[in-house]
Amino acid sequence: MAKDSSKKHWLTRQQKDPYVKQAQLSHYRSRAVYKLIEIDDRDHLFQQGQSVIDLGAAPGSWSQYVSEKIGYHGRLIAIDILPMDPIVNTLFIKGDFTEQPVVEECLQAMNHGKADLVISDMSPNLSGIRATDQARSLHLAELSFDLAKSVLKQGGDMLVKLFEGEGTDIYRHDLKEHFRKIIVRKPKASRDDSREFYVLARAFRL
Repeated sequence: MAKDSSKKHWLTRQQKDPYVKQAQLSHYRSRAVYKLIEIDDRDHLFQQGQSVIDLGAAPGSWSQYVSEKIGYHGRLIAIDILPMDPIVNTLFIKGDFTEQPVVEECLQAMNHGKADLVISDMSPNLSGIRATDQARSLHLAELSFDLAKSVLKQGGDMLVKLFEGEGTDIYRHDLKEHFRKIIVRKPKASRDDSREFYVLARAFRL
């Protein structure tokens, strides 16, 4: 009964969510795209011709938007352990970005160049235990940071999702050693009951 009730609550929330409706009308794969759009409108993340890496990309709404923004002269590499339907002007790598063969495939796809931007909307499989979920989210952000340090060009940016909680201040402090500016964003498209926020690290220093 509890499972059925939870599913019913989820369906009701989806039906009432204006971002879900707008995503469907605009042919985006999920409402998450509006978080990225809001941050981009404010911070001007994307330009034509950029090289971008999208971590944990499935189902692909962020990649859809990025592909539109960087155009055919840009290069978008989307990585996920889950399958993802094709997106125009996007190379999808199915695999774990923490594994070296996947990193090598990513670098080869960029002709061993460097990326302008690394983005991640990854979220752990939620257990419902706040401290556990927050720690897992932080770990994903740390892994994203590790990859960014190996693939970003001088002056590049990184955008990652975090959950509020222990360790996030230390994480942001660590970012300051490698980026000139750290910005925190909480998009309106984030659900009211969500503890998620986004950290935008700008101007990577090699």
